[in-house]
Amino acid sequence: MSKPTIEEILEPKPEARPRIYAYSIDDQAHAGLLKVGQTTRDVKRRVAEQVKTAAIKNYTIELDESGERDDGTIFSDHEVRAALRKKGFENAELEWMRCTVEDVMTVLTELRTGQRFTGTHHLTFPMRREQAEAVELTHAYFLSRWAEDEKAVPRFLWNAKMRFGKTFTAYQLAKKIGAERVLVVTFKPAVEDAWQADLESHVDFDGWQYLSRNSDSDPTRINGEKPIVYFGSFQDLLGRDATGNIKPKNEWLHTVNWDLVIFDEYHFGAWRETAKELFEGEDEAVAKKETKLEYAPGLEDVNEDLGVLSEKEAEFLPITTKAYLYLSGTPFKALATGEFIEEQIFNWTYTDEQRAKEEFSTRNPGKWNPYGSLPQMRLLTYQMPDELVAIASAGEFDEFDLNEFFDGSGTGPHAQFKHKTEVQKWLDIIRGEYALKAVESLKMGTRPPFPYSDVRLLPYLQHSFWFLPNVAACHAMSNLLAEKHNTFWHQFDIIVAAGASAGIGLDALPPVRKAIGGGFKTKTITLSCGKLTTGVTVPQWSSILMLRNLKSPETYFQAAFRVQSPWSIRNPNGDNPNEEEVLKPVCFVFDFAPTRALRQLSEYGIGLSPNEPNPESAVKELVSFLPVLAYDGANMTQIDAGGILDIAMAGTSATLLARKWESAVLVNVDNETLRRILDNPEAMAAVERIEGWRSLGDNIIETIINKSDKVKELKNKAKLKELTAKQKMQLTEEEKEYKSKRKLVQEKLIKFATRIPAFMYLTDFRENTLQDVITKLEPDLFLAVTGLTVKDFHLLVRLKVFNTERMNEAVFAFRRYEDASLRYTGIESHDGLTHYGLYDTVVARE
Repeated sequence: MSKPTIEEILEPKPEARPRIYAYSIDDQAHAGLLKVGQTTRDVKRRVAEQVKTAAIKNYTIELDESGERDDGTIFSDHEVRAALRKKGFENAELEWMRCTVEDVMTVLTELRTGQRFTGTHHLTFPMRREQAEAVELTHAYFLSRWAEDEKAVPRFLWNAKMRFGKTFTAYQLAKKIGAERVLVVTFKPAVEDAWQADLESHVDFDGWQYLSRNSDSDPTRINGEKPIVYFGSFQDLLGRDATGNIKPKNEWLHTVNWDLVIFDEYHFGAWRETAKELFEGEDEAVAKKETKLEYAPGLEDVNEDLGVLSEKEAEFLPITTKAYLYLSGTPFKALATGEFIEEQIFNWTYTDEQRAKEEFSTRNPGKWNPYGSLPQMRLLTYQMPDELVAIASAGEFDEFDLNEFFDGSGTGPHAQFKHKTEVQKWLDIIRGEYALKAVESLKMGTRPPFPYSDVRLLPYLQHSFWFLPNVAACHAMSNLLAEKHNTFWHQFDIIVAAGASAGIGLDALPPVRKAIGGGFKTKTITLSCGKLTTGVTVPQWSSILMLRNLKSPETYFQAAFRVQSPWSIRNPNGDNPNEEEVLKPVCFVFDFAPTRALRQLSEYGIGLSPNEPNPESAVKELVSFLPVLAYDGANMTQIDAGGILDIAMAGTSATLLARKWESAVLVNVDNETLRRILDNPEAMAAVERIEGWRSLGDNIIETIINKSDKVKELKNKAKLKELTAKQKMQLTEEEKEYKSKRKLVQEKLIKFATRIPAFMYLTDFRENTLQDVITKLEPDLFLAVTGLTVKDFHLLVRLKVFNTERMNEAVFAFRRYEDASLRYTGIESHDGLTHYGLYDTVVARE
């Protein structure tokens, strides 16, 4: 007998594990049936063997779960099928059962726990860490208040972003405090489905009773020994009859001693403003209907002013309870007014969610991430060209007025934009096709990432949401995109979700879903001015274009978060129900009024951290998970928290301002300009006095011109006949050399231009043009700061080495930023200043 090897002696233990699986076959014979079996091997392999024998290809593994009980004992597939038969499900043949995956899950949970559940209480997932923390904090606070005063009615706020799982977690809190009578009150009746589904599907709430005005059962005759949850809207509960008395059907609510009252979607009266702003673009009659659907109908008839709440809820809601729980995704007013102190608040914001996603991934590589499908948002802002801004500018910083720019009139096929020509230019810009911008891009050597031109962004624009000012604008945009010359846009299915014809509330959703379909082969643009901006989930929307003004950060982000809904596929290959493929790791918000957009972002960050004394710190973490790119007309720059606050306060940031003076568009280094310098001995002498010029070597301008001419000649030859290998190599080397030298010249000229802001800062003349200050008022200071004489600089400007139009823009940005920054600290830079002197022109200050 041979001696065993060390590998044989140390043979690894077999990975046997009892698994219960179920799979379906997509054909008529197996419709509604599940094959329920068991194995100790890999489920995917075991099922593949079975179906291979029967030559079946169209199967899906629907379930792969452990076959172990909580006490460590094992149950078999025979027991699972027997339990299903006992519940009345048909055992069609052998191992095939006529039931749903939820029915099998319910039986598995019963076999594991030894309990029997009503309905389909099959979900067994535990609370996530943050959900358990919310319950513990709230419970501890309630106990502390009751310890101080047993008659106290404590109040607690959960500032919880969508997809926190507030319904499930609120029910867990009710269990924790031993609540038997729970009243859920909301502004938004549309959320009822979630409250009912969570109570009736999770095993933790087996035996609980759910009631609402839509229930068939009489609430006064329900089983008093089992916990009750009653769901109602504010209007329903607060409504009075003609004589001012409580409606008879609601009298029982006021006689119950509730253990917990939950206010859902509670924004302290902000619902009025949010609704008004969201739907203000709709026709008046439609707007009223939309508001009533989105928020509880009849609220405007309630006598009590819900916008200013008293300390005691009993004053406007005559019920008795032991505690109150408030739920809101945007409780800015409650946080800002100090309605709740710090120990009465649990926060779960977008930042918390994205941090949890990152941390889970780091700690558990390769494991399914419960936050993995929640995409990270990215904000891209674009400064529009001056010619478009001039058409529609308003506000303190003369910012782009989107409502004016996209204003439309008419309906249906007759609708058109007030500024149709300019809107067409805007369409060309976002495609990267606008001629003036294309020339600048060539100068810069890079193409900025415009939404519909950058290959990295295009996949996220397959299904986008365009948020416009009004119904006419939506129809006008649809008409413009359909015009013959706009061939690029013809590949998209355009859905107008605006006006009465689009349907009220969720009626506007089916056309969108139909156009998108699965989302893989289709391309859509949904145009709206309010509809579908709240309470709907369209997973395929991956980007939103903000084309209208929104005043409040609550409304702005409520609309923006439409595109943050997850899009993923569970069980992507049909062979592992526990696998998930994320199709939308990030999502984008595109905004064309940068100052306003970044002001919203800063207010959002500060609003969620009202106790943070440093506004920059409040915004800093938000920006780490919500990157911001700002295009200033020449460069795309990532903006940090400080920059965002600068822009919100002064219309630009120090970083963007610096980039304006480091921009390649400030100087001209094309051959014509270089020839003008070369042909002028004084100009040549002037550029040679620029710092660092001599390090470029002798005759650099001549070399650039000659080499570029040679390259041009070789390229013309190539059009007529094939170049030799030697000529091709020469072409490549010559082109590379002259381009690198041109770049060096450009850099030296830009370096000189960056000295100009220092000169502006030191000079005290503000209403004179910079040209006059340089040439007439402070020539010696200019020489000291820049190294060039006034005569030198004047000559180079005359030869068009410097782009005076761009200089005007950069000087204006500097003046305005300097003044706004000083004003912010309480200093007026120059009393009585009425005009700004730019480079070669003067403009009114306001």
